[in-house]
Amino acid sequence: MILIVGLGNPGKEYENTRHNTGFKVIDLVAEKLNAGAPQKKFNGLYHKIKSDNTDVILLKPQTFMNLSGECVIQFMNYFKIDLSDLLVIHDDLDLPVGKIRIKNTGSDGGQRGMRNIITHLGTSNIHRCRVGIDNDKRIPTVSYVLGKVESDKTEAYQDSLQRAASCAIDFITKDIQTLMNTYNSNGTKDEVAK
Repeated sequence: MILIVGLGNPGKEYENTRHNTGFKVIDLVAEKLNAGAPQKKFNGLYHKIKSDNTDVILLKPQTFMNLSGECVIQFMNYFKIDLSDLLVIHDDLDLPVGKIRIKNTGSDGGQRGMRNIITHLGTSNIHRCRVGIDNDKRIPTVSYVLGKVESDKTEAYQDSLQRAASCAIDFITKDIQTLMNTYNSNGTKDEVAK
């Protein structure tokens, strides 16, 4: 069984913020795979589907970002999911808007939801898809991540959400190295076209 987790914060007030990038990707994946309405369990909204003869869970923890690990570990234990079958999708301040990066290990990079997952799982060897949201050091980090993507960056941002959704779907049938080779070599739509 595959577990694909998108990080974000529950509630309408956070819906269109940069920090809800992971939630947006999960919504796109659910739409592409015709997942239907989500169910609730362990403080999470999830879809349980079958894709390419593989059981897949698409999860949006509802614990708020900084406590995401609580929900993730409960799902992993309940559904007996191997660490190698987990992909976490989250926003990343260190990547420009329009870029995504796939990693199979590493630090949390300051992303507190990822930090909490690493703490609960006891390892940083976690597959992840980082989606760039840029950084404006003139704005306090919390205010920035809880803000909306600038209108002149919306197209690049939407493109990166689509690429992250494609990556998540590919994770169902492909190994992480293949995903890194495919998605880390290209970033923006313009680069893909070249």
